[in-house]
Amino acid sequence: MRVWIVVVVLALLAPQGVNAAEKDVVIGSKKFTESVVLGEIARHLLQSEGLAVRHRRELGGTRILWEALQRGDIDAYPEYTGTLTHELLAGESPTTRPEIVAVLRKRGIGMTEPIGFNNTYALAVRSDTAQRLDLSSISDLAEHPELRYGFSNEFLNRGDGWPGLRRAYGLNPKNVQGLDHDLAYRGIDSGAIDVTDAYTTDAEIAHYHLTLLADDRHYFPEYNAVFLYRLDLDTRAPKAVAALESLAGTIDEARMQRMNEAVKLDGQSEDAVAARFVSETFGAETTVASIGLFQRLWRTTLAHLTLVGISLGGAIVIAIPLGIWAHLQPRVGQVVLSVVGLLQTVPSLALFVFMIPFLGIGAAPAIMALFLYSLLPIVRTTHAGLEAISGGIRESAMALGLPLRARLRLVEIPIAVPAILAGIKTSAVINVGTATLGALIGAGGYGQPILTGIRLDNMALILEGAVPAAVLALMIQGLFELFERVAVPRGLRL
Repeated sequence: MRVWIVVVVLALLAPQGVNAAEKDVVIGSKKFTESVVLGEIARHLLQSEGLAVRHRRELGGTRILWEALQRGDIDAYPEYTGTLTHELLAGESPTTRPEIVAVLRKRGIGMTEPIGFNNTYALAVRSDTAQRLDLSSISDLAEHPELRYGFSNEFLNRGDGWPGLRRAYGLNPKNVQGLDHDLAYRGIDSGAIDVTDAYTTDAEIAHYHLTLLADDRHYFPEYNAVFLYRLDLDTRAPKAVAALESLAGTIDEARMQRMNEAVKLDGQSEDAVAARFVSETFGAETTVASIGLFQRLWRTTLAHLTLVGISLGGAIVIAIPLGIWAHLQPRVGQVVLSVVGLLQTVPSLALFVFMIPFLGIGAAPAIMALFLYSLLPIVRTTHAGLEAISGGIRESAMALGLPLRARLRLVEIPIAVPAILAGIKTSAVINVGTATLGALIGAGGYGQPILTGIRLDNMALILEGAVPAAVLALMIQGLFELFERVAVPRGLRL
């Protein structure tokens, strides 16, 4: 019962500033440049209509955005028709636009007219590799199983991605690995991989001198860019739907590729690129935000401290009693230790995503995942510290007539405090590092500049998140060591 109470409290304590206020329109975007640019275009366009709008950037992959839209955590986001027909709505097999619209409407979701470009999947190789091996189509790859494939993790597993493509073309490569989409381009440029998936509007195709192999068996469908939105937006903010619909036919493939290039290769911000597009296309002037380094650090530090502070505090409150209980009830203790140990084996990103159906996106699911990850070190060291107390000390306490609670409070727990603090320090350091993954589900923190830096190949942004995270971990460890020196007698220190 106590655990569930803490679960509810943590969810309520999560900063609500990251969730949409009812009057705001919330735009989401995936973790790749084109999606962020489209999200910024929507934000600027809606703001030009006098609407209060916020953009939740880089929210991981397709499924995270799709679930967030259905839950109401976001109101709209850019998507592609091929992803709808072959991934999100594959079970209902819609093929035409009216069929897609009808299926979406059952879920309370609307779809705009196509924005104007088809950003389909393609397989890319270096031009020198294509020339050397005479590769011009995907079918040609079947003759070269020795080539190393590196696909984005989403493409590697989605219904319209690698599994179906492999069957359609009879490909049987010896080496296939999953990695971040942006890192794949650097991998193929360095020669670490030979083949990768690409979006046809990616700026990196020309920059890295890549050749797109012809889809000669027409496996990939059309991926016309559209905006999905919640149908209740028609009632809450009809201007928002009208503004999104006004984007129909305004961006062709060449224009989208130029905007991607301006961000990825020229170092312009998505905010500035989107504002320029809205000004040129609609004649609407909007403000481009300029946030300095220290302001960004202050914002990400507060967000990160919130994630770490609430999750670690909740873990301390729950884990120490659980460790004591495991010590007092050995049979129950084995179950407790097994459960918290099992939680630790769940991949961290998976645990973050598992929380979304229950708590939505933002800080709340990140805090809950971090809370669960923080339990094991504290529970185990509390249990181990109490178990390590010699029988003679316990017998002496019993000989003095001390009841169980008094023995724990006056003798056993004080002796076990150094071990307990060691577990808390370990948990705190792990927590600070793992919290950077919270940015993938909209929790912010130091993970936000790291993710953006990876996407834009910007080492300064990566360091902007990585260095403060390392410093924060060292500071927290130092604070607990200082507390140990003050609170624990010298003879009991580990």
